[in-house]
Amino acid sequence: MHRSAREVNLSASALIIGLIAGAVGTGYFIYGKRQQRFAPMLAGVLLGVYPFFTENPLLLIAIGAALMAAPFYIDF
Repeated sequence: MHRSAREVNLSASALIIGLIAGAVGTGYFIYGKRQQRFAPMLAGVLLGVYPFFTENPLLLIAIGAALMAAPFYIDF
């Protein structure tokens, strides 16, 4: 099966966005663990996992932004 150049670029951008989301997620998880706060830990885990379920870069950015903002608005 042959992939077009646009599909390959989208896959590369999805990979880069996923890598950044995972790095931020690791930071959130470590912060939440040290501060004993559940919301940043959960957001960190979700930031590390959600890129496996979508390849659309716009959707990756939207979900990632929501997960990065969530600990500032939700505290449990």
